[in-house]
Formats: sequence, C-alpha cells, structure tokens
Amino acid sequence: MNWTDERVEMLKKLWAEGLSASQIAAQLGGVSRNAVIGKVHRLKLSSRGRATASPARQKKSAASGGGGGGARRQRGGSRPVTASVGATALKVQFEEDAVAYQQLRPVENVVVPISRNLKLVQLTEHTCKWPNGDPLSEDFSFCGNDAGESSPYCTYHSRLAYQPASERRRNR
Repeated sequence: MNWTDERVEMLKKLWAEGLSASQIAAQLGGVSRNAVIGKVHRLKLSSRGRATASPARQKKSAASGGGGGGARRQRGGSRPVTASVGATALKVQFEEDAVAYQQLRPVENVVVPISRNLKLVQLTEHTCKWPNGDPLSEDFSFCGNDAGESSPYCTYHSRLAYQPASERRRNR
C-alpha cells in the first residue's frame, strides 16, 4: 500500500480529530494500525484534538459520576493516560497517585561487634570472614570475630548476609 497525498491528508485530519490508530486504519482501509502509527511518527504529528465520546458513553460516564472534573482514584496505583508527546505517536504516560511509605523503626537491640581486623593468613575455620574495606587497599581486613560451626560469619554478619526470603521480597 502506498501513502498517496489524499490518504496522508485524511490521516492528518483523522489524527487531529483524536481518532485512535486502529480507527484511522479502519477508515483508510488496506492499512494496519502499526502502519498508521509509523506514518504518524514519520510525519511528526504531535498535537491532537480530543475524540468526542459517543452519546451512550457520555450518559454512562455521567451516571457513574465519572465526569472529567478532576476526579482522582482513591486507591494506590496508577492510571494509564494515552497522550502524544513530541514526535511520538502514542506514548502512554502514567498519572501517579500519592503512595504512603512505611517508615521503619531502628532496632534498638543491635550490637555491632568491634572487628578484629585480621588479614587473610590469620583466618581460621572459626573466625568471621566478613570483608572490611576495599580488597585492593593496604588496610583491607576481615572481621575475625568468633563464627559458629555452620557459618563463615559471626552472628551479626550472618544476619546481614542471610536474610529471610520474605524480607527480600518486601524490600524490592
């Protein structure tokens, strides 16, 4: 299918009226939605008019109280809003609602052990192997505190290294 001057003008007119790419493709015939989007992008059409809703849709919107008067959703999440920005034909922007963040309280009974700052050759099977600092620097060392039989780390560093799966999921 070739884009004739008449078809391009019709595309510009329908785009300015606010029709979707699928609606424009249906009216032009013989062209896909993606072809319309590609042509709109190449023509750098950015400003669009608003498509007028059908009378049945307007009645439904008015009956549900969903008029366009700045009504916002009360629950968290986001609502996709299709808009044309710059040279992009159809770019979905998200209107975000405010989300309440949970504030974490510091744990009061955490004791950070004083590191013994052992070098690699000083480590044994029962010393904590938690690295301190940059391995390429001269003052690099390991924690060196007493480690349990089943862990390479002391109690404090084990809590840092091994977090429960539920904690990891919550932190994402």
